[in-house]
Amino acid sequence: MHEFIEVEFRSGRLGHFQNPQNLAVNPEDLVIVDVERGEDIAQVLHLAISNEELENQFNSGKIMNIRRLATEEDREKMSHLAEEEARATKSFLEIVVKYPFQMKLIDTVYQFDGNKLTFFFVADGRIDFRLFVRELATLFKTRIELHQTTGRDEAKRLGGFGMCGNAYCCGTFLKRFNQVTIKMAKDQNLSGNLSKISGPCGRLLCCLNFEEDFYVEQGKDYPVIGTCVSFEGQKMFVFKNDVLNKRVYLTSEDQVLADLPLDQYNKLEVIEVPVTEEC
Repeated sequence: MHEFIEVEFRSGRLGHFQNPQNLAVNPEDLVIVDVERGEDIAQVLHLAISNEELENQFNSGKIMNIRRLATEEDREKMSHLAEEEARATKSFLEIVVKYPFQMKLIDTVYQFDGNKLTFFFVADGRIDFRLFVRELATLFKTRIELHQTTGRDEAKRLGGFGMCGNAYCCGTFLKRFNQVTIKMAKDQNLSGNLSKISGPCGRLLCCLNFEEDFYVEQGKDYPVIGTCVSFEGQKMFVFKNDVLNKRVYLTSEDQVLADLPLDQYNKLEVIEVPVTEEC
């Protein structure tokens, strides 16, 4: 049986839970788990966690358990939560207009047992919404949390289609956001125009991270940008490597362009240029 299991909550949050009863769970099963204030429902993602995640779990001192597999009654109750969340959304929007701040509501999520109601929103800068939270708590008579999200989280919750024509990675299979850098775009010879390598969230495309290892590994066989070589009797330098097509692009001081296969480039003479000079 599996001692620790990774699950995903309806809010999108991931968590690791102990399985003390050795329940026979499988990926995509719905389970009822302990949370800080009551119980919640979640979907099983993985039947194991890494050693690093396990160590973090013990260091945090917050080891929660899986109570049981979700029953048909639990599934029926969950289907009604959407109606309650829709009503909560409507009330939120009616109340927020009375306050002197601007926020865009993205999602509304009830905890399964009703002990917590979370509103996810985006806004410019920080907002003092203490009075607003009190009014919401008085109205809904439960614990209220306002969670300010980022552009990426907004895209994940709302969903949509990217420039590739497919549904957003973050809204389908991608569960964690990994760091994406401009260096990755350069490694893959993509345009320096940020608008062409950014998603609707305004951040660099998550998919740049997917093939980075391939380009870095393949790039080891290619020359460093700026390397000087002798080609057809003139000095030229490397300004671009095309890993997919296995070609190297050269240019001269007179802006003469040339491209040749990698194996042909490797036969050229490399010209050593002093640091103080240019190719």
